[in-house]
Amino acid sequence: IDRDLGDERRSTRSLSGGERFLASLALALALAGLEGRDSFVDTLFIDEGFGALDSATLDVVIDALEALQGQGRRVGVISHVDSLQQRIATKICVERRGGGVSVVRLRAAGYA
Repeated sequence: IDRDLGDERRSTRSLSGGERFLASLALALALAGLEGRDSFVDTLFIDEGFGALDSATLDVVIDALEALQGQGRRVGVISHVDSLQQRIATKICVERRGGGVSVVRLRAAGYA
């Protein structure tokens, strides 16, 4: 249901890339928020999708992920979006060197 279009029902096939990412992220965040006797999601990985968001929406998404982390959840993000990378304190960076070789580096806040 699209609240911006007078509660019109829309097929998920009609969603843009950014809208699909937000719908998927909303579902993941809702699942991560479930706490029951036999269920607790303590780790969430998100692979790409951030590039389809405008800067204001990206800020809202990052704030939501930071709030999850503040609740004790671990949040892993795979992204090439510079503004997102700048807000993440601890990073695992994979750099291609060519010939099938890559270098993996851990970068934590306060360290080069």
